[in-house]
Amino acid sequence: MAPATSLVVKNSADTVIDDKTKRVSVKTLVESPGLTSIPSNYSYASHPNASAASEPDDTIPIIDFSLLTSGDPHQRSKTIQDLDRACQEWGFFMLVNHGVSERLMKEVLEGCNEFFNLPMEEKMQFAGRDIWQPIRFGTGVDVKIEKFFFWRDFLKVIVHPQFHFPTNPKGFSEVAREYCKSTREVTTELLKGISKGLGLEESYIDKATDFDTGFQLFAVNLYPPCPQPELAIGIPAHTDHSLLTLLIENEIGGLQIQHNGKWFNVNPLPNSFLVNTGDHLEILSNGKYKSVSHRAVVNNKATRISIAVPHGPALDTAVGPAPELVDNENGRPAIYVPMKFKDYLERLLEGRPCNLDHVRAPVA
Repeated sequence: MAPATSLVVKNSADTVIDDKTKRVSVKTLVESPGLTSIPSNYSYASHPNASAASEPDDTIPIIDFSLLTSGDPHQRSKTIQDLDRACQEWGFFMLVNHGVSERLMKEVLEGCNEFFNLPMEEKMQFAGRDIWQPIRFGTGVDVKIEKFFFWRDFLKVIVHPQFHFPTNPKGFSEVAREYCKSTREVTTELLKGISKGLGLEESYIDKATDFDTGFQLFAVNLYPPCPQPELAIGIPAHTDHSLLTLLIENEIGGLQIQHNGKWFNVNPLPNSFLVNTGDHLEILSNGKYKSVSHRAVVNNKATRISIAVPHGPALDTAVGPAPELVDNENGRPAIYVPMKFKDYLERLLEGRPCNLDHVRAPVA
C-alpha cells in the first residue's frame, strides 16, 4: 500500500471549503483523477485511539419499542428493566418496532445523498465553523484546533426548537421535518421509560431538561470510499453531548463502539435505530448510565451515509444529577455539577475539548 502523501488538489473546478487550510471536501478529493493515497494530514494511523476492533463477547441489546409502549403493564415493566440494563451495561441498544416507517427512513437517506450530490457552489452557501449556524456544511473536523482531518463531509442542521433546513434538493426539507418529528416522539417515549428505570417519576427527565424546548440536531455524515482506509478515520473516538442519539445508516457498516475496554463493529438490524446514551444522561443519572465512546471507520469500496439525531436539554437549562440518585450519607455523592447545555456546547465553539471531566464534582 502506498504511503500517505501530502497531495493537494489543484483542479480549478474544486471549491475550497476552508481558506486557512485550502481544504476541499472529501467527496471532491475522492473524485479527483489519479487519487491512490490519502493526503498526509488525513492520516490517523499513528493516533493512540487507532486500535483495531474485535468481536464482542456479547451482543448489543435489542429493545422492542412496541413493548415499551404496550398497554400490558407486565410487558412494559419488563421492557423498562431491559432498557435500564442496556443503558447501564452498554450505553447502546438497537430499537426495533419503533413505528417510524421504512419508507420514511429510506427517503431521508436518499435526500441526504441528493444533498451531497448538489453542485459545490450550492452547498458552499452553508459553509462555516460557527456551531450556532442553523445550517452548516463542512468537511474534515469542525473545531478550531485541528491535528488531522476526518475522512468525511457533513451537514448539520438545528431542527428544534425551531426547524431549519436547506430548500434543495426539492422535497428534502419536508421529508426531514417528518423524520425529525418522528424521532423526537420516539425519544420522548424512551425518556419516559428511562425515567422509570432510574426509579424516578415518568416525566422527570422531560421536566428536568425542559425537553419540550430541547435542542435537536440533524447531523449527516458522508464517508466516501478511501484509498487507504487503514490510515484514515471517519470520526475518531468521542461521546455524544446529548441525552439520547438515534442513528440510521445506508446499510454500509462503519460504526464501532467501545464495550468492556474493546472496540467492535456494530451491524444494526434492518429498519432499526441504533440508540446511544449521551453525556447529559450520564450526568442526570449521576453516573449510573454511561456515555460510551464510539467512532466511525471508513472503507475503500462504498460510500457510507449515517444520520445521527441527538436530542438534548433546552440550551439554557443546567442539568445536574437527579436529587433522588444522590445520597451523601450512604456514599453516593453527586458526581457532576450542573452546567447550562449551551455552555457545555460552546466549549466546542472555542475549540476546547468538551467532555464530562469539565462538569465533574471535586472530590471531597
